[in-house]
Amino acid sequence: MSEKEKIARRVARAGLCSRREAERWVAQGRIEVNGQKVDTPALRVAAEDVVVVDGKELAVKEPARLWRYYKPAGLITTNSDEKGRQTIFDTFPSDFPRTMSVGRLDMNTEGLLLLTNDGDLARYMELPDTGWARRYRVRAYGKVEEDKLKSLKRGITVDGVHYKSIKAELERQKGDNAWLFVTLTEGKNREVRKVMEAIGLQVNRLIRVSYGPFQLGKMEKGAIEEVGRKAVKSAISKDMADKLFKK
Repeated sequence: MSEKEKIARRVARAGLCSRREAERWVAQGRIEVNGQKVDTPALRVAAEDVVVVDGKELAVKEPARLWRYYKPAGLITTNSDEKGRQTIFDTFPSDFPRTMSVGRLDMNTEGLLLLTNDGDLARYMELPDTGWARRYRVRAYGKVEEDKLKSLKRGITVDGVHYKSIKAELERQKGDNAWLFVTLTEGKNREVRKVMEAIGLQVNRLIRVSYGPFQLGKMEKGAIEEVGRKAVKSAISKDMADKLFKK
């Protein structure tokens, strides 16, 4: 019998969702193993066990893949939205593989979003320990004060939430609007908007231009481009590469 793994990890590796979401699916009774409904996320399964999610057998795991996507503003970064708003996945071609996003971008934020079919790869890229910087190009209303920008390197606390060191650079000031580059490593919820507001700037356009070693480049809005396996392997640790791309 092959080595066993927790059921949530098995489902996440298949690209259906994150591990945390898979645990919720277990609680909702949506997952079966060998004909029996799973009642605990602690259940461990082997490769030969038959896993069924929402009545459909889990496909054999495909090799890890990664895509760059230029997310337009106005789309939700989730598989479905309870308010009926359009999600990024609603706009993908019908034959596009099942994927999950690496982190999220707010509805009104545009720019680089990474997509993968592998839950382990997504988790690795999202973890703060990986140390990948997220860089944004920001348009904001207000007059930039250089001393306030520099102070962000020390970190800042806004409404009781502490944000670690942020690098903010003024690109240009044009009238009442300024363009800046902002680089951070945490990516907390609405971090750029909240921090900019705390120093007197109102963000009115936010574009993520890079995530770790991956760049938005000259992609057009809505475009999706797959990242070659060699580039993925060179971007991640050797241990993770060996885990994802076993011969």
